[in-house]
Amino acid sequence: MRQPFDYITNRKQTHSVKWDGVQTFFGSDDLLPMWVADMDFQAPAPVRQALQKAVDHGIFGYAMTTNETNETIVNWMQKRHGWKIESEWLVYSPGIVFAISMAIQALTEPQDAVLIQTPVYAPFFNMIKQNERTLIENPLVLQNERYIMDFEDLEEKLKQNVKMMILCSPHNPGGRVWTKEELENVYRLCQKYDVILLSDEIHADLVHKPHVHIPISSLSHRDSSKVITFISPSKTFNLAGLQASAAIIEHKEIREAFTRMQQKQGFFSLNALGIIGLEAAYRDGEEWLEHLLAYLQDNIQYASRFIRERLPKLKVMEPEGTYLIWIDCRGLGLSDARIRTLLLEQGKIALEPGTKYGQYGSGFVRLNIGCPRELLEDGLERLYQSFSPI
Repeated sequence: MRQPFDYITNRKQTHSVKWDGVQTFFGSDDLLPMWVADMDFQAPAPVRQALQKAVDHGIFGYAMTTNETNETIVNWMQKRHGWKIESEWLVYSPGIVFAISMAIQALTEPQDAVLIQTPVYAPFFNMIKQNERTLIENPLVLQNERYIMDFEDLEEKLKQNVKMMILCSPHNPGGRVWTKEELENVYRLCQKYDVILLSDEIHADLVHKPHVHIPISSLSHRDSSKVITFISPSKTFNLAGLQASAAIIEHKEIREAFTRMQQKQGFFSLNALGIIGLEAAYRDGEEWLEHLLAYLQDNIQYASRFIRERLPKLKVMEPEGTYLIWIDCRGLGLSDARIRTLLLEQGKIALEPGTKYGQYGSGFVRLNIGCPRELLEDGLERLYQSFSPI
């Protein structure tokens, strides 16, 4: 029996970066796009209905978040993650990358050191460099096809006057869901060396059993916590284009500094449809999310099995969270340029190159399995065609 997530929606000519941008980013328009981290599923029906009601109303004047907006997030965080937050901790932003940039500008000075754990989401690099801060890398260690943190190296780096650390939790591209012990160690070291911690938790809701996401701020000591947690419904409910996210900031002085920087940049409020979509998703999207997680888990298992059986020279880092699979292609003995050429010319498939995530991503590619099974099967066959003669 076909499931709702099995239906394919044509996304071409919809201003989709993923589908309409392949010519721009990959030089060809005949590729199957499995690169950008959005899903090929329609948003939950309650979200679409709420947005349609707003469209039918027909007036799109200035909008603002309200107590209702706050409460939908407060309730979601308590129910899904067991973390009791206060409404006053919430500060809204059009996106997490923008919010990270605001935090860097508000809480550090030019040339200050900012640490990230690589390989990691490319905008972390970009926001540090473009804001003229000093990039410090704490490379993750690959152990049994799974990333672990190198805490000895982390402490050595933090003690060298690092001002800020950016954590990716769950991790993109590796799909790790950090354990309580790992998070406690990160928090302890940041406290010890007075480092402000930014935690990008955009994939927090996309965690696969038996793994459990723990917001790192929930481990903090209130009033002394120099942590900003970033969340958004964009990945969870496939709403990235609505440009709506929130920062959860307990520390009053940090919250005020962050807000001042947003105001300095001219940011006033989320757009009208972003607010409505966010509220509807967090209020009425949970049932849809449970079905989505089951579907994604099946896709992950299918893709992992396919690659292990059909492409044994590749190694799969099976994700504990997210809908992204990090594939180790180093067993092919090919350069990153050659891997890209084979994918584009022989397989006709667009994947994210590992080098996008820093030097420690060399030899890897990232595959997005957040799509109907038919598209996934097509993509995996294209992956096979890319490398099968090797």
